[in-house]
Amino acid sequence: MKLMDKVESRERCAEAGWFAYDFLLDREIDQEFIRGLKPLGSWVFLSMLAKPFFKVESEHFMIKGILGECHFRVAVHHEHEDELIRIERLIELI
Repeated sequence: MKLMDKVESRERCAEAGWFAYDFLLDREIDQEFIRGLKPLGSWVFLSMLAKPFFKVESEHFMIKGILGECHFRVAVHHEHEDELIRIERLIELI
């Protein structure tokens, strides 16, 4: 999977110290990609929903998205923005 762009989200929680980014991918998110995110933290994939949803949570960030979309959202605590680099590197390996 290739990361095409990372865009700061309009939805901000900056007052709480969190910032959100939309990660834009070169293709649709599939189940293999979602399973590949497991090493990042607590992992949930609700495949039975009409729009299957996934979420990965860590102490310093949260990832959420929908199967079949070409983007997902990452919220990260401002003191741990370096976690974005770790997420980007893993995406390139999936």
